[in-house]
Amino acid sequence: MKIVFHGANAANFRNSFDHLVEAVHAIVDVSDGLDLPAERQHYETADVIIGIRLGAAEPTPKGVRLFHAPAAGTDAVDRSRLPAGAVLCNCFGHEDAIAEYVMTALLLRHVPIPRANERLRQGHWDFWAGRPGALRTELGTQTIGLLGYGHIGKAVGARAKAFGMRVLVANRTPIPAGSLIDESFALDQLPAFMGRCNVVVVSLPLTETTRSIVGASELASMRRDGVVVNVGRGPVIDEQALFDALQSGRIGGAIVDTWYTYPSPDALAVHPSRLPFHELSNIVMTPHMSGWTAGTVRRRQLTMADNINRLARGEPLANVLA
Repeated sequence: MKIVFHGANAANFRNSFDHLVEAVHAIVDVSDGLDLPAERQHYETADVIIGIRLGAAEPTPKGVRLFHAPAAGTDAVDRSRLPAGAVLCNCFGHEDAIAEYVMTALLLRHVPIPRANERLRQGHWDFWAGRPGALRTELGTQTIGLLGYGHIGKAVGARAKAFGMRVLVANRTPIPAGSLIDESFALDQLPAFMGRCNVVVVSLPLTETTRSIVGASELASMRRDGVVVNVGRGPVIDEQALFDALQSGRIGGAIVDTWYTYPSPDALAVHPSRLPFHELSNIVMTPHMSGWTAGTVRRRQLTMADNINRLARGEPLANVLA
């Protein structure tokens, strides 16, 4: 088969990929713009395309049998452009890394190690045990709400429970209470759900039904010291509503890793929103890095190689979306 790795994102998964597939295949690397000689022809005649985007700028992949996103999200893939019989698959493998990111960001709100280190280097014992005003809070006393209970939500929930947190879930399908889940809500109960939480972690994918599902009324239902964490997709939380809630102090803070504006080839240095989140002091901003680890890359390589091997053997594929 001909396997095409499309663009800079897919190139991250190219190293040693040849050794993970069982048969000898023609593996071709093409640029994002498909503007080098023969690249568009390779794209049109590929049996397998590994990439994150299929839109108006790409030619119709007439021969593709498997379009494999090397990521969980496929909102940039226009499924109507896929030929009849083609299969769209995605990858996970990022949930452990994202869960570590979430717990690190939350722990730093309760255990101010960077600030204590900085101050002690200057000779100041601000956080010395017994000193007035040095008492800090504990993460384990908090209630965490998981908006979405897929791979990421489950991984965060397991770690939160290990810290002693109370774990609530809001999900499209009902989640029965159990050893990890203390209480479950439907998506039409978001104000009640968010009002019960100290922290709300959003890990929903972006679809027409989840776009702006967290809006002004949902944010207004949160506790005044509540924190929202977005590791799903930026537009799942309404951009203006989130900015207003933070700017007004209606909520205590936010930790945001997934955004509304991203760099492009023409604009590499951009703010992640049309609104000045970077001027607010009650938000931690990171550049969509929460799931990006060597372990994530390797696990996704194995998923894609396994599906290519299955395709070659005529077996059912994993993580099929369409």
